[in-house]
Amino acid sequence: MALTASDVKKIARLARLAVVEQDIPAYARNLSNIMGLVEQMNAVDTREATPMAHPLELPARLRPDQITETIQRELFQSIAPRVEAGLYLVPKVIE
Repeated sequence: MALTASDVKKIARLARLAVVEQDIPAYARNLSNIMGLVEQMNAVDTREATPMAHPLELPARLRPDQITETIQRELFQSIAPRVEAGLYLVPKVIE
């Protein structure tokens, strides 16, 4: 797929990029090469390939699910400026 100068200008406008007129042919050539590579990759039959979560065969490091913190609600609310029914009261910020 060969991109034209107008294609490059449109892509640059959509990407909010400033492109110098003299650089447009180089951008068109480079972007066309990238699009060609993408087309080649799309042509590969991957139906028999198994999806991988990671390229290396590493086991997941799992840790036991243990409680590491204690509930300190009463302590924190005892030093709060205003508390009511277990809730922190704050000034109204919406007018």
